[in-house]
This record gives sequence, C-alpha cells and structure tokens, in this order.
Amino acid sequence: MPRAMHLFYLREMYLHNHLVKPGAIVFDDVPIDLTTIKVPMYLQSAREDHISPYPSVFKGGHHFQGPVRFIIAGSGHIAGVINPPAAHKYHYLVNEKQPDNLDEWLAGAEEHPGSWWPDWHRWLYRRSGKKIPARRPGDGQLKPLEDAPGSYVKMK
Repeated sequence: MPRAMHLFYLREMYLHNHLVKPGAIVFDDVPIDLTTIKVPMYLQSAREDHISPYPSVFKGGHHFQGPVRFIIAGSGHIAGVINPPAAHKYHYLVNEKQPDNLDEWLAGAEEHPGSWWPDWHRWLYRRSGKKIPARRPGDGQLKPLEDAPGSYVKMK
C-alpha cells in the first residue's frame, strides 16, 4: 500500500472513523454512505484479530441496510482468514439468530470445527444463480495479446 494511501486509511478509518459517518468520505465526487448498501453481506472476523477486532466488525455490520451474516473465525488476523478446510484447524462461531447485541450474539453462538470457508461457500452459493461456463480467451471480439501470465508480470 503506498504511503499516502496508508496514511489516508489510518487517519480516516481509525482516527476519525469517517467510514461510518454518511458522506464524510468522498471518492471521485461520490459521498460514501454505508447505510445505502442493501445487498447481503458476509462479515468474517477473527477472535484474536488485532487489526480488525471482532467487536468492531460486529458493530460495523449494523451500518448496512441489507441482511448481514456475521461470523467469528478462530485465530488471528491472517490465520483466521486463510485457514483452508483441508488444514482441519481452528473453528468458527455463528449465531443464526443474529441478535443486535454482541454479548447476546456470543452467548447464543454455535462453534463449528474447521474453516469458515464452507459456511461462506454455502452462503454465497444460495445467492449466486446458476453456474455458467467460463469464458475462453479469444472467443470474443478481443484476441489475447499473449499467453498467461503475460510479459507485464515479468517487467521490472
């Protein structure tokens, strides 16, 4: 992350918490207002996350208008996210009732062994529509410039 972007992120998101203040952050002349977001959200947090603590993620979920599924994965900021099912490690917590109070959420949460990925997959699958075949490069109007990974990847 470039220095200016990182400083903006820390100042606006952490110091001033402007993301949850409608219109306080503007990108390309568009004021950001989380309360206008109505799509379903899956919010993954981690029990020992020191960057995005689960109480903050839980609280953040209340700014959206659409349905929110909130889960807490075992472990920390990195391992809690990248824990693949094949590792058979950690666990995740879910409360199907999704109460508004975090203490109530925790008291009613059910622990599931392993990765949260299968839960997310099931959640996403129910909202994704029917599967379609992947596009093949070159089948459309544009022809591939070169084989993957492409020379731009190797540029220094």
